[in-house]
Amino acid sequence: MQSLVHLLQETQDGPQVFKLSIYFRDAIKYSKTIVSLGRGGGALYYMAWLLEHAYPADELMPLTCRGRVRGREPSRGDVDDALGKFSLTLIDTLDTLVVLNKTKEFEDAVKNVIKDVNLDNDIVVSVFETNIRVLGGLLGGHSVAIMLKEKGEYMQWYSGELLHMAKQLGYKLLPAFNTTSGLPYPRVNLKFGLRSPEARTGTETDTCTACAGTLILEFAALSRFTGTSIFEEYARKALDFLWEKRQRNSNLVGVTINIHTGDWVRKDSGVGAGIDSYYEYLLKAYVLLGDDRFLERFNTHYDAIMRYISQPPLLLDVHIHKPMLNARTWMDSLLAFFPGLQVLKGDIRPAIETHEMLYQVIKKHNFLPEAFTTDFRVHWAQHPLRPEFAESTYFLYKATGDPYYLEVGKTLIENLNKYARVPCGFAAMKDVRTGSHEDRMDSFFLAEMFKYLYLLFADKEDMVFDIEDYIFTTEAHLLPLWLSTTNQTMSKKNTYETLILTIFGREESFGSGPKPPLRARDFMASNPEHLEILKKMGVSLIHLKDGRVQLVQHAIQAASSLDAEDGLRFMQEMIELSSQQQKEQQLPPRAVQIVSHPFFGRVVLTAGPAQFGMDLSKHNTRGFVATSKPYNGCSEITNPEAVKEKIALMQRGQCMFAEKARNIQKAGAIGGIVIDDNEGSSSDTAPLFQMAGDGKNTDDIKIPMLFLFNKEGNIILDAIREYESVEVLLSDKAKDRDLEMENMDQKSSENDSHKQRPEETSASQDLSLASQEPEGEESSDVTHLDSLSPVDADSDSISISNQESCITEIHEANVQETESTELDNQPQEQSQTETDSSSNVNWDNKVQPMESILADWNEDIEAFEMMEKDEL
Repeated sequence: MQSLVHLLQETQDGPQVFKLSIYFRDAIKYSKTIVSLGRGGGALYYMAWLLEHAYPADELMPLTCRGRVRGREPSRGDVDDALGKFSLTLIDTLDTLVVLNKTKEFEDAVKNVIKDVNLDNDIVVSVFETNIRVLGGLLGGHSVAIMLKEKGEYMQWYSGELLHMAKQLGYKLLPAFNTTSGLPYPRVNLKFGLRSPEARTGTETDTCTACAGTLILEFAALSRFTGTSIFEEYARKALDFLWEKRQRNSNLVGVTINIHTGDWVRKDSGVGAGIDSYYEYLLKAYVLLGDDRFLERFNTHYDAIMRYISQPPLLLDVHIHKPMLNARTWMDSLLAFFPGLQVLKGDIRPAIETHEMLYQVIKKHNFLPEAFTTDFRVHWAQHPLRPEFAESTYFLYKATGDPYYLEVGKTLIENLNKYARVPCGFAAMKDVRTGSHEDRMDSFFLAEMFKYLYLLFADKEDMVFDIEDYIFTTEAHLLPLWLSTTNQTMSKKNTYETLILTIFGREESFGSGPKPPLRARDFMASNPEHLEILKKMGVSLIHLKDGRVQLVQHAIQAASSLDAEDGLRFMQEMIELSSQQQKEQQLPPRAVQIVSHPFFGRVVLTAGPAQFGMDLSKHNTRGFVATSKPYNGCSEITNPEAVKEKIALMQRGQCMFAEKARNIQKAGAIGGIVIDDNEGSSSDTAPLFQMAGDGKNTDDIKIPMLFLFNKEGNIILDAIREYESVEVLLSDKAKDRDLEMENMDQKSSENDSHKQRPEETSASQDLSLASQEPEGEESSDVTHLDSLSPVDADSDSISISNQESCITEIHEANVQETESTELDNQPQEQSQTETDSSSNVNWDNKVQPMESILADWNEDIEAFEMMEKDEL
């Protein structure tokens, strides 16, 4: 075991001010090694400097060792809108003190805030920044204050003073919502509100999407703490308006919107600056408030993000009306939060990929530049000590337990000490290429960066409370999860345990306790008895548009407290089951290619792989298709003569995938295709998933098995109805066609026209079309996820995972390559049936009118001009 050492030299002792002791233990631990971010516990040491040199100013200027007071220092433009002469940094870091186990110092800080902070200043502030930093800071401080008071040692004198200040501030922000749309003005005067001559604001027409969409957590918490509903109502109205104004074809939102008309002013869309926390708050609002509408909206947006913006591992802005058109060739640093949000979503693989890409940028420049190009060159060289990357690092470590993320955290700490640490704090980087500093230390550095780094390395015994009982706001303030049931009679503790389980799960194992009446491994979403048991346990099912279901538990909905406990154990089993399955090999998507007349390989359907059976990356299977009886394939096949030496078609449901495979294999089938029974499901809008085994040894299954969504499956079924004999190729990717093979297929089609019976047609196995292409690379294994939520349930298997989109993610580059091949081989004449059979293939061979082409060009030119204008 390594002895405790200081990796970095400590600075001189700090002063004693406002009775805050500087003799604190070190704040950040790296494994069993202490990493010092300044004598006296890092953040606390520099908070002492803040109180000595800056208090009651809003920020500390770390190079000149004085406070930044708005109006006394040269204006920095919009950046100064966060400053309101309300001791911003002190309020923003209140709950950080409790996280660092400095309860006595927290108590003193709260007294200072109550005694000295004035919220009635004649100053114009940002509604967004004031909400997340000041209102959020007051609410976070109140949340931990009442927790400490309940424990009985500290804060016994506290009577909700911080909450009273928060309510006062909330009323000062409400005038900003006086618009017909419900979207708030971007700025408000703390003393005079809006529009009056004294207010000096209220004439703005535009706001950013994040500015209007990042209010619900703080405003809803304020409403539920105080019983005053107006705050939550205003925040919900703003979110509802943004949702209605999304671009309906792409389901994306723009960066800037007119608060009066709802027109998009900037029509580029991404996950970084201007939009970022809007997506974050949709998911977290569902967790905190339990409203399924927020989850449904988030899922819709998330699918659009992964379809258009995600170009793994990059996240590039696109145009909302033309989402296939990139709006930028660079990325901004604020998108570094997104891997952490993907962890909350349960989509771990892309989170790992993007996080690693960002880490490579950091290793090249020591910090994440404000903007950087796709080849990791600096676009904007500043780095204001943003915490988003540390946030994602923390969440990935919580999800995976991979010590690699401790190494990442160590690198962040070492770089901060080596390059950003100055005598009075940590200075923002003016240029990451030269290492030059800016006399700036934003409040979020102490409020977020230190908090996430401490939590990354903290052991459970280092905490004075259970962090899993709280949700982080975008400023890392702590709001208790029991707020979702403040008007309910069930105990708070039981309620927020079950809610947090849908996102993180619990560290405790329930393996030695009582077993739930329904075991996770036995659950099937199509079984009415199972659904009734779930309902009794307070577990509900949400049916997604892509055919999956999500399991969510609300203990308050359980029939009794004992049933609620059973539901908690069931959800824990589901999470453990999902975690086990994440260790299994992850496979890329596969292809079903229709090779018979009149398709000749031009129709290629994206298929989900199976964890068992023949490996299609090594061997292809070609044969005619036949429908099994029974169609679900869950019992002995009654038409073996029809499926023998053919590829059997089956419907999803009623039993495990492996059971279907064994039944058709016994009947002599050479392969199987399972077709989703959820009407309208499609790989166009849903992530494909990997078909899991049944928990038993599946080495006996030798044939290949693939999964098609309803839309793609119907293409094959329609082809059978039209042409009777349909031959397909099951492979890892679409194969090219040569003239000789096409002629052979034409001869085969002529034989079919002479009414030859399908069973008389020979099916050849492992026959590739034309020359073999190089095998595609398989996706790397995803690090084990200890707990996921929401949990997805598949009626065919026990694969309960929210990472199905990771398992079979289809990259756009591959799709475009397939489409190009299809067009090259397109015939001159095609039937109307072909035109209707697949949206994946462009069957229209007509020449596009020149006027249409020119119109498209003009539209593209306009889009690029707008993009250039936005960048400037």
